[in-house]
Amino acid sequence: MAIPCPHFNPVTSEKPAMEVLSPSPVVLTQDELKRIAAYKAVEMVESGMVVGLGTGSTAKHAVDRIAELLHKGKLKKIIGIPTSTKTHKQALSLGIPLSDLDSHPVLDIAIDGADEIDPNLNLVKGRGGSLLREKMVEGVCKKFVVIVDESKLVKYIGGSGLAMPVEIVPFCWKFTAKRLQELFEHAGCVAKLRTSASSNGMENGGYVAKLSTFACSNGMENGGLPFVTDNGNYVVDLYFTRDIGDLKAASDAILRLAGVVEHGMFLDMATTVIVAGDRGVTIKNKIINNADELISISNSIAIEAKRKDGQYVTVATALSKGRTWLS
Repeated sequence: MAIPCPHFNPVTSEKPAMEVLSPSPVVLTQDELKRIAAYKAVEMVESGMVVGLGTGSTAKHAVDRIAELLHKGKLKKIIGIPTSTKTHKQALSLGIPLSDLDSHPVLDIAIDGADEIDPNLNLVKGRGGSLLREKMVEGVCKKFVVIVDESKLVKYIGGSGLAMPVEIVPFCWKFTAKRLQELFEHAGCVAKLRTSASSNGMENGGYVAKLSTFACSNGMENGGLPFVTDNGNYVVDLYFTRDIGDLKAASDAILRLAGVVEHGMFLDMATTVIVAGDRGVTIKNKIINNADELISISNSIAIEAKRKDGQYVTVATALSKGRTWLS
């Protein structure tokens, strides 16, 4: 099934490791690009599947599309597992049957957006505040499909200069924020407690936060109110000016800090990344046969891949009607 957008050529039912559709003759908005990527991802959903429903502006398009196909009878017996109270409300309003991880501990597929994607398909997620539930749901999926526009592509995690979120418990949050900042001094880290613009605070799940003032040099503006997650926790946003280095080591170091609940680095989790941009739609799949992993793709006739022994190899490709796939 082709993407329902007249600006892109239709795609066959083949499932290549990489696919590039022809460039659009018109300039699309960022939201239109998000919708195109989301609709392409939903083509992977089949009747009878248990589907993780992501959170955010891009994932919203996917949830809308799933509901549309259910109402048209093109999808049947879908069960959705939402990753936030916001997505739960959206899916309920659209008539998507819902459940949870207690009843469905393994999911067929999850579709969600991302805030950053590096060349190794590692992600930053959670700038919307739902990182814990997103990681719980998307960590038990057979397929995790990430949908983004090309503005989310970065050279390294933290490379956008925007936030890498860490969910923490409210107790002594200033102490935890300071330790997080010190942990990444080598990367020029600044830790900021996320605040809500609401004068009444941020209320999720019946939990309302009140503020203890934090020095501006450490992030939060005086008199602000903290953002509160669906789980009643706070979020500290980490901002980097340099590469943080070994991501696995960084992940382990963050999680070892008492007071940390979870962080927004989703490492080695995405199985497919769909990127919509001015040149068209690109699909990047992780190669899992023999533990080989696709790490970079371009429009050229060569695709660089990383083998399980750490060596880099060039994988042969073929070109036909604007599409590229692994041979």
